[in-house]
Amino acid sequence: MDAGSLLQGFGPWVLLGIAVIVFIESGLLFPFLPGDSLLVTAAIVHVSLGLPVWQLVLVASVAAVAGDQAGYLLGRRFGGRWFRPDARVLRTDRLAAATAFFARRGPLALVLGRFVPVVRTYVPLAAGTAGMGYRRFVGWNVLGAVAWVLSMTAVGVLLGGIPGVAHSIDAVMLVIVAMSVLPLVFAAVRRRITSRRQAARQQALAAGDEAA
Repeated sequence: MDAGSLLQGFGPWVLLGIAVIVFIESGLLFPFLPGDSLLVTAAIVHVSLGLPVWQLVLVASVAAVAGDQAGYLLGRRFGGRWFRPDARVLRTDRLAAATAFFARRGPLALVLGRFVPVVRTYVPLAAGTAGMGYRRFVGWNVLGAVAWVLSMTAVGVLLGGIPGVAHSIDAVMLVIVAMSVLPLVFAAVRRRITSRRQAARQQALAAGDEAA
């Protein structure tokens, strides 16, 4: 989705529109909304939108925290029963990836996962499914949400101070999207390398057994 067009389309309801998109992407299992690019773009063009930066940070932070709460409660209530291997959105492999990420990182996944598209949608659900204590969840949830909103907004404000950036918003958004997708690419490459190494070990062991 084009973040700039979305912001313009919201008109006087721009804050509400940002809140709704951040809330849905944060925990309602719809990971394909432009959360990162939306916040960066809003910060870049906040003057033309008539949107004070402090309002953007406050509203987006509240929406991000609330979205994670929704995802956590869905996980506690329903677990992975909604997920299917062949589903378009609620796929079991996405939930498995988020669960593995949560298992490796523990509560810190609620902070780190915020900066990884797709993962940030499913990590709160994984935390709820894993039975993470609610008080513990809330603390890490708030930390991750506020850190994410502040960092994305800061990037936008800094970029907005560069002459000509506001008129090259499409190119800037392509860079932001590419940067946000890089962690997913690295993770996929690492998984592929690991699986190849494991397959090579198994073949070597099988060859050794046959030789014996």
